Amino acid sequence: MLSPEIIALLFKATLDTLHMVAVSGLLGTLIGLPIGVLLAVTGKGELLQSLTFNRVFGAVVNVARSTPFIILVVAIIPFTRLVAGTSIGTSAAIVPLTVAAIPFIARIVEGSVREVDRGLIEAAQAMGATPFQIIRKVLLPEALSSITLGLTLAAVSLIGYSAMVGAVGGGGLGDLGIRYGYQRFLPEVMLAVVVVLVVLVQIVQSAGDLLARRFNKRNLKA
Repeated sequence: MLSPEIIALLFKATLDTLHMVAVSGLLGTLIGLPIGVLLAVTGKGELLQSLTFNRVFGAVVNVARSTPFIILVVAIIPFTRLVAGTSIGTSAAIVPLTVAAIPFIARIVEGSVREVDRGLIEAAQAMGATPFQIIRKVLLPEALSSITLGLTLAAVSLIGYSAMVGAVGGGGLGDLGIRYGYQRFLPEVMLAVVVVLVVLVQIVQSAGDLLARRFNKRNLKA
């Protein structure tokens, strides 16, 4: 049985994890979504073809995505200190989580936009729509269901990453599991942390699937 003290710590750690995931997911989407759209529409033969831009940004995204998260956390500690004023704690953990989320989300959005039927794009062009009108009124609405599923995947990944930052003092459930479950030899705490993480993942995945289905139905009705 968990003591009242551990239950209180578990509750606080869960709130810290939700805070980290929510903020980093929001910031990652605000930055990663437009980058993903630009990568999709600046490729060869696309609406805003710009091969130099596409290759440069594509290379940057690939480098960021290929860096293991735990190495990324350590590598950007100076940047984390510059932004958050510290390299430990929940606020500091948001920085590497956001940096990891941006390229992940960008590639997800790029893939979703590229899946849109080119016939719709050609029809919009035939009606005189500008590239930016096509992006706003055709590409994004048609890709919304797929983007939602991708963002759900990103949120699930961020939950896992948030547990990893506990290894370097990032706070949240991962930090609780390491300090109490591992260092103090309390396996019941580690088990409780795992259960809470699994429940969070299931909730996020179910909510994302539901939203994606609703968006898809709206597109079909339209």
